[in-house]
Amino acid sequence: MNIGFVGLGTMGAPMAGRLLEAGHDVAVHNRTREREVPLAERGARRAATPREAATGADVVFTMVNDTPDVRAVAEGPDGVLAGLAPGATWVDASTIAPDAARDLADAARAVGAAALDAPVSGGSEGAERGTLSIMIGGEAAAVEAARPALEVLGATLTHVGPAGAGQVAKAVNQVVIAGTYAAVAEGLAFALAADVDEGKVLEAIAGGAAGSWGLTHRGPNMLAGTYPLGFRTRLHRKDLGIALEAAEAIGVPLPLAAQVAQREVELIRRGFGDEDVANVARLAREAAGVDPASGDD
Repeated sequence: MNIGFVGLGTMGAPMAGRLLEAGHDVAVHNRTREREVPLAERGARRAATPREAATGADVVFTMVNDTPDVRAVAEGPDGVLAGLAPGATWVDASTIAPDAARDLADAARAVGAAALDAPVSGGSEGAERGTLSIMIGGEAAAVEAARPALEVLGATLTHVGPAGAGQVAKAVNQVVIAGTYAAVAEGLAFALAADVDEGKVLEAIAGGAAGSWGLTHRGPNMLAGTYPLGFRTRLHRKDLGIALEAAEAIGVPLPLAAQVAQREVELIRRGFGDEDVANVARLAREAAGVDPASGDD
């Protein structure tokens, strides 16, 4: 399969790498062109523009940070939409506003192509291992056309519904992550401050009703007070903003997500926006007296 891939950041680069390893012919483009080099050394073709990456491709992926970034790589004379051939499928794996995803699907349809909004969950580990959960909005025929590529990237592929539905699912995902990480952070800060073996506490609760991906995969980092990058705090805050705005538009309150969003604003202000989002534990540890305050305070 001929595949174009635009956006080679923390998630995009390993995703494009997996498609190469699976034997697909992959053309890559990134705004910072140097990021194309490692993939070119593994056999990818470098494309000078998003349009060039899309030209001749059966499936084109975009994986960038936010709604304006997707529009920047999709629209205009050098954008993905200008390179899409009739019958091609554009898969946007970015996390953007559901309304924007619907607009972009209409734009793809206008040039005879199909678009899927297919945001992912699973962090950089999932991108590297091909175990992402992929939430898909769009037409069923387009999902099937892209399935050979999507199956290389994800262990769970769920066609949620029409255009925009994948982004709604991702917004829900980020709301749940916000509450989970905040609860894990507070619980483990309690364990650290108490006169117990906190590692044994983590082991004990992971096997019961409190068990979760966040507890298992991020709990040890929270106990250690180290936050190696899986998913950036500033990007999760952006995603929560999308969720809060979409929920407000239909009259749904998200008080817990709003509270966590404010904690993330504080972490970003103090210079921790590029750490993993598990660093919400910083604030819980400080409040519990486990750590002194850090950052610019």
